[in-house]
Amino acid sequence: MRDLEKRLKKELQQNIKVKLIDSASWSIAVHSIEVEFKPIKRTKMDVLMKMMLLTFQKAQITKVDQLSDLLLVEQLFLEDLLNIMGRTGLIEKRESIFALTDRGLRQLENGIFEEEQETKSHTLLYSPCHEDFLQGEIKPALDGEEELEIYRYAKEESAKIKFEDLQVIDALRTSGVEAEEGEGDIQTVISEIVSTSELYIDDIPCLEFILYNEEEDLLYARVWNTLLEQWDETLENELNEKERVNWKEKYL
Repeated sequence: MRDLEKRLKKELQQNIKVKLIDSASWSIAVHSIEVEFKPIKRTKMDVLMKMMLLTFQKAQITKVDQLSDLLLVEQLFLEDLLNIMGRTGLIEKRESIFALTDRGLRQLENGIFEEEQETKSHTLLYSPCHEDFLQGEIKPALDGEEELEIYRYAKEESAKIKFEDLQVIDALRTSGVEAEEGEGDIQTVISEIVSTSELYIDDIPCLEFILYNEEEDLLYARVWNTLLEQWDETLENELNEKERVNWKEKYL
């Protein structure tokens, strides 16, 4: 921590017109949230599947052997695909006739076959101070870090943090949960958030520096977030907005 602070101070003072006025260390709370979600696998629709769906759309098929005669395909292959299409909700039987569902019609028009996968889980990191999910890796606390004071503008936390599904999906996407294979021929995408549950809370150290630019007569804050391993613009903007007037009275 001391080595990091020393390096950052050196970096900030490379501009001879900027003076380091003050520095401090504190921590922000970051919640580890376990998310359960349902993924969907999307692939370009198989030619035989397309032919079968088109046949069901245009002809009244009641038995597999009728379909086999029309398409000149072995019943075994057709039965396997029929099972898949029935299980995934692309077709149904209406008065003993094979018919496309709304889902089947939509997927036929798009030429994309969608198949639900088993529920998966992933851990996200949420910061109430940012009111957003952050990307990073929780590291073991170093000596002295556990004694840091909490950030003075930390948000009051309710008994349980609630999230909008779209916010969680965006965070999962940023984490790389969704994937493409074969030059985009196969895609895994999130279809539904099943649940979110809090696992634990970690205190993340941050380093605050108050700087003065003599040429511009400007006081401003820089904050290094050790989770992000970079300067934290959100926290910097908050400090600048709330304390800049007081800094003038205190430091100048």
